[in-house]
Amino acid sequence: MKWSAIVGIAIGIGVSAWLLQTYGIERILLLLGDAGWFGIATVIAFHSLQMLFSAVAWRVIAGATTVRPSLAEFMLLRWIREGFNNLLPVAQIGGEFVAARLLHRRGVQLAAAIAGTVADLTLEMVTQIGFTLVGLVLLLHSVGDGTIGRYVAGGIGVATAIAAAFVGAQWLGLARAIEHGLLRMGRSMGWSGSENVAGLHDALIKCYRQPRRVTLAALWHMVSWLLGGLEVMLALHFLGHDIDFATGMIIESLGQALKAVGFAVPGALGVQEGGYIIICQLFGLQPEVAIALSLIKRLREVVLGVPGLLVWQRLEARGKIALATGVAP
Repeated sequence: MKWSAIVGIAIGIGVSAWLLQTYGIERILLLLGDAGWFGIATVIAFHSLQMLFSAVAWRVIAGATTVRPSLAEFMLLRWIREGFNNLLPVAQIGGEFVAARLLHRRGVQLAAAIAGTVADLTLEMVTQIGFTLVGLVLLLHSVGDGTIGRYVAGGIGVATAIAAAFVGAQWLGLARAIEHGLLRMGRSMGWSGSENVAGLHDALIKCYRQPRRVTLAALWHMVSWLLGGLEVMLALHFLGHDIDFATGMIIESLGQALKAVGFAVPGALGVQEGGYIIICQLFGLQPEVAIALSLIKRLREVVLGVPGLLVWQRLEARGKIALATGVAP
């Protein structure tokens, strides 16, 4: 772990502990008790639908460059990818590198595996901005123009600029520059495996030159984001506060946007909780309810993420054994 990650974790834990103490950990635990194991388990199980649609989107866009593994395999890798990003200090993107590596282990060319994963991450980022814009429009319609709306609008402007720069850099040859750099380094260091990244730029551009696949993948990602609004509705229902779908979308879209802003803090510790407090107060929900909502999501990340990391470790161990014995994993 880098010192920056250690400092980020320490700050996140400190903020989380302060919020729990300020708003009463006893009241928050009582709310979780009211939700019960059935309610929490239902929310956790519901998230599998989001994972499914995200996996479908990934498979669609990755299919532009290679023969696709099965949907079940993409679902498995999405599970590992989310567990890695949610639970490990990797600024919420390390799971993509692991996913591309595991795709390569399944017989997909490394360049194609990286290209499909980068294209999927890009579409996920772009659709999240669209989802946040929908949430912002609903917020302004329901509560009027306010400070939070102006802050979110400004944040969306910055995020849009970053996303546009990221997509533009890919078109202008960022992948080609990385590809050439890795190939040059591999030749100088004697790394035979570096040759596998040859064709990365062409594979990535091929993903974007298939408008039908891009549209379908973006659609499935948007469905996944919309299901997040239903997840918030479900969690708050079990916490004793029923809301409509529009409110669920606002809370989820802006909450995810604030979590993305706090990417430097591993797991967005404290950032997610503080964001939910601010957003939920706009709809008359008390801070302890907002923290309980965040904790249900944290429990879901742990319950799904830990087994995902264990599966990842097993797959890595199997790959090492295969390399040592010369048998394909």
